[in-house]
Amino acid sequence: MLRRVNRVVVHYHEVALKRGNRPFFVNQLVNNIGRALRGTGIRRVKSAPGRVVVLLGKNVNWPEIRERLGKVFGVANFSLAQRTERNIDDLTDHVVAATAERRFASFAVQTKRADKSFPMPSPEINATIGAAVQAQSGAAVNLSQPELRIAVEILPREAFFSLEKIPGPGGLPVGTSGRVVALLSGGIDSPVAAWRMMRRGCRIDFVHFHGAPYQDRASRDKAVELVRLLTPCQFESRLHLVAFGEVQREIITQVRRPFRVVLYRRMMLRIAEAIAREVQAQALVTGESLGQVASQTLENLTVIQDAVGLPVLRPLVGMDKHEITEQAKAIRSYDISIQPDQDCCQLFVPRHPATRMSIALAHEVEAPLDIPALVQHACERTEVVTFGEPAVSGRHPQALAAAS
Repeated sequence: MLRRVNRVVVHYHEVALKRGNRPFFVNQLVNNIGRALRGTGIRRVKSAPGRVVVLLGKNVNWPEIRERLGKVFGVANFSLAQRTERNIDDLTDHVVAATAERRFASFAVQTKRADKSFPMPSPEINATIGAAVQAQSGAAVNLSQPELRIAVEILPREAFFSLEKIPGPGGLPVGTSGRVVALLSGGIDSPVAAWRMMRRGCRIDFVHFHGAPYQDRASRDKAVELVRLLTPCQFESRLHLVAFGEVQREIITQVRRPFRVVLYRRMMLRIAEAIAREVQAQALVTGESLGQVASQTLENLTVIQDAVGLPVLRPLVGMDKHEITEQAKAIRSYDISIQPDQDCCQLFVPRHPATRMSIALAHEVEAPLDIPALVQHACERTEVVTFGEPAVSGRHPQALAAAS
């Protein structure tokens, strides 16, 4: 079959609901598919009515195409398809020839006509092709749960059929919903939160806080591994590695123990906001889930968000740990996240942190801190690692500006 197929037909669902904005979303999806499939032997990616069509070259790498398309957000499903002439005889002959190479006990034919001027309605196309396939194979027709599903698509200038529908990740194409900065802890939750925001069309800059100089490189190495895993979903990424140990040390010298965890989180958001404004991101993303730990009570989440002016998005806020863990396994981040490391959130952590702070109390207990100086100190010592093509590392843009 692979010798004769010459197209991959890509379907989208949510993109089709965008009405007047649909061309913007479709164009981004076409561009993302083309970028994802670079180097696999494809000839062209083009938009067609209600779908995207990938034209294949002579020596394509189908397993690689299948793997990469399965990570392109906005793709609902896709099929390896064969183009035919726009007439029922040619369609029927090619479908019968393709199905002759397969063994199946039941089948169904399902036709979609993007071109309603085609002289035969969909039920009649189904019946005509189905009768020929049944005569050749002896298989039974089963419209609800067929062993083989034959999909026929009629477009204004061409027709396709395919024998397998492969699910995609769905969502919106990356690049349609703006840029955000995601706080990446290295645990199970935050990579899932970032993945879910990419699935909503966002481009992500990652920020990881590590305990240097008081902890080793384990958490930084894990963050690098997680971003490397997630980067194919958006093609290129930047990871901002923030040395947070000295900031934490300053907090513990000025703040009573029960309040330190919430103040750590407030400082992290402030630093992440400074980075977000530098890279022109529009929001911050965290992996917080309501009630999961002491800093994630409703009261503390309110106090933490008060520290910044940018919106704080929490895509996991209503999910429980089991749901988050299952999604981490599905996106293959779980095995990385459970690797042991020295998480800076566990550095200088009190045994009994406050679970219900108020905004007024937070302002009172952090009054002795020189917050602008601490944010600047952290930003100037932030390392930036870039993933994609090419992968390079360097100092943070603010550090370069400060040094000049």
